[in-house]
Amino acid sequence: MNKIEVKNFLNPSLNLGLGLEGVSTYTKSFDIEIYEDGFVFIPSVPSTFLLNNDLYNRIYQLSSSILYPEFTLLKQSGTYLVQTNTKDIHTARGFFFPWYIGIPRRLEINNLENFIASSVTEQKIPLMENLNFDYSKVHHIAIAGNSGSGKSQSLIYIMSIIQNFSDMVIIDPKFDSPSRFAFAHSIQLVKPTNNRSQDDFVNQVCEVLSEHVEIIQKRQEELFNDPNKVFRHKTIIIDELLALSAGVTKSTQTTFFALLSQIALLGRSARVHLILVSQRFDNNALPISVREQCNLILQLGNINKKTTQFLFPDLENSEDIVISKGPASGIVQIIDGIHASNVLPILMPTVKELI
Repeated sequence: MNKIEVKNFLNPSLNLGLGLEGVSTYTKSFDIEIYEDGFVFIPSVPSTFLLNNDLYNRIYQLSSSILYPEFTLLKQSGTYLVQTNTKDIHTARGFFFPWYIGIPRRLEINNLENFIASSVTEQKIPLMENLNFDYSKVHHIAIAGNSGSGKSQSLIYIMSIIQNFSDMVIIDPKFDSPSRFAFAHSIQLVKPTNNRSQDDFVNQVCEVLSEHVEIIQKRQEELFNDPNKVFRHKTIIIDELLALSAGVTKSTQTTFFALLSQIALLGRSARVHLILVSQRFDNNALPISVREQCNLILQLGNINKKTTQFLFPDLENSEDIVISKGPASGIVQIIDGIHASNVLPILMPTVKELI
């Protein structure tokens, strides 16, 4: 569809669907401008309707479904107001609705080892078709989702890639698929044992975190003397985070949270990363300060206000996002200074043979 066709398709849909008496393009109450990266709803001011967040969301709800699959509208955390290209004060502002051309498409990988060799670098880690991220610019990763949502599948995929340029330690309270991955690839593993209590296990985890805090401090000293020095990445992977922080004494939890916070806040320049996986990321799972430092955020499985409230607190009406069904699907946000910080639908890769 060209721009004129999109406009002619969108205008009558909004005329009929907005449900505002006397408000339409026929009465010149508003107009639509189409751009490569989205469209602008331009009201004629003064208007008989309020230019508020409710109107923005209503337009989004109408447009996201009718534009699919030609375009995928990108959900905003609030009203996206832009200045228009006119000197007329009556039409000088508009609501912008950015879009993704086409629909998100899942990567289907037959042989992961060959795929990594041919299509992956540290600066280009694919999440789906036309969506990659640079590991040097992603400080910490959070993966959330209900049981069976594809968290483990997504985690194994990411670990399979970053092991090529990052040292890793895997903390697995469930002694499940991440543990098997660690054994298969000779990666340091911290797992519970039958003869240790939950507090003992979390204290063991704290020892590993403390070692990495010392690494961060040492690297910061080296960077002070040589700001151009580049370190090899170090990554701490914690599966089922909530299983660590729940059921331990307050003092153990406080120590665990304090060490996580130090790594989250200071690890960026030292290239020390966290990959955190949990069914939910409430305050019982980790401190807010850690959650806010995660700049690649994946929410898999059921997408609604209840599931997105912790990782996407500013996201309203998440149910309106059009998401293709399938394993390891949901929403993603990458806040790295390169990608637009929009919330995107995500379809994580499927791999026939994980390495």
